Amino acid sequence: MNRRQFLIAGGATAAAVVAGVAVRRSTQSPADITALAEKLAALRGQALTTREGWSPFKVFSHLAQSIELSMTGYPALKSLAFRHTAGPAAFFVFASAGAMRHPLTEPIPGAPVIAEAGEVDAALDRLLQALGNFSAYQGKLAPHFAYGELSKAEYAQAHVMHVQDHLRLFEAGKPV
Repeated sequence: MNRRQFLIAGGATAAAVVAGVAVRRSTQSPADITALAEKLAALRGQALTTREGWSPFKVFSHLAQSIELSMTGYPALKSLAFRHTAGPAAFFVFASAGAMRHPLTEPIPGAPVIAEAGEVDAALDRLLQALGNFSAYQGKLAPHFAYGELSKAEYAQAHVMHVQDHLRLFEAGKPV
């Protein structure tokens, strides 16, 4: 393959990827916090465990903390350069895919340490309250510690994907 053919093929491949991402993003439905809250509320009273990593109490507390900090401000931010390059690129990839994969035992930088154990339903209620507060929130949202500035719709998508990523390790037993 000569240089010209290589450049044409590379350009065509890049155009196809961009078009595919655009189609994927345009056909995605907006993040549904109400449906997520209903799914979470159905976990109340269940004997929950996680296959690995944090306890259900710590996961719910972490998720609530993340949503709360989107409204009040994250205590520590990645560098400005990161929040304008790698962070938004990662969010774009996650948003385009409609799912996120991240280290599930990584605390939010600078956030208060969360206890290992506690009342699971209380932590779940805190998460549901945070989701409700976020839905009703009309103020300016804080920059995400890694993704940078996000619109409310983008934050909703980030929160839904974040919760769903953590829930993939959950197992529900019989009601307690």
